[in-house]
Amino acid sequence: MLKSLLKTTLSVLLLFVSAATFAAENQDKKATQPEKTSSYQPLIERYILDELKAVRQDQQTLRAEMEEKVAHARLDASDRAIRYTSDTLNNMFIIITTAASILVLMGWRSMRDVRSKLNEVVETKINELTSEYEDRLHELEGKLRKRSQEIIDAQEDISRSNEVHSIWMRAGLESNLHQKIKLYDEIMAIKPEDIEALIYKADAAFELGDYEWAFSLSNQAIEQDADYGLAYWQRACANAANGATQEAINDIKIAITKAPKLVDELEREAAFEDLHKLEEFEALKPKA
Repeated sequence: MLKSLLKTTLSVLLLFVSAATFAAENQDKKATQPEKTSSYQPLIERYILDELKAVRQDQQTLRAEMEEKVAHARLDASDRAIRYTSDTLNNMFIIITTAASILVLMGWRSMRDVRSKLNEVVETKINELTSEYEDRLHELEGKLRKRSQEIIDAQEDISRSNEVHSIWMRAGLESNLHQKIKLYDEIMAIKPEDIEALIYKADAAFELGDYEWAFSLSNQAIEQDADYGLAYWQRACANAANGATQEAINDIKIAITKAPKLVDELEREAAFEDLHKLEEFEALKPKA
């Protein structure tokens, strides 16, 4: 159809060209012979108009055929979709029927069997869930018990810390050395590992003039913590008071090694007054 339309269009174009050529020749003849006229011009015009009309009719026919083909294509697509849906539903029904048949063959031949099996499955699942939640509850209970114990221990630690702090405040305000020693004993009764209270007790014993007791308390502190420099310092004071000069200098060296800031206290420590004449002691002082 399209090929015939192209041929018709080419024919019309050729006719237009021929008509234009013929008209040009007639105009030339009219220019030379003005008295003569052509009798073929109305026929040519009529022929051209008929051809144009035929072309338009062919175009309308082609458009109608194209619309008809598109409509048929859409109808075919709809038919295929409906057929696919129908086939799918049929397959589903077949599968369901087959599954039901298999269940019947396997022994579920009545609603009673189905109900019994369902009850068994539900009971088993409930037992599993119950056991799982019981385990979770036991675990949660254990965590809560542990957390409660931690909270209680923390509260006890806070209470002990507050009580110890209160006793330290009282000891700081107390001027009687014997009362101070009693307060330090109270602190160690609450916190036996409080080495600082032990050192302060040794210092109070030293101030009372009981150098052997101060020496013994210093040894106890060193046994608890061998890296505590102030314990060696306190023992050096006791050794210096007892006349053990070399032992005192050795303890001072260890104390300065463990706690370098103690070197600034060498000049101010009254217990080391007799050691200032020794060169070994003077060598320990910071150089200006």
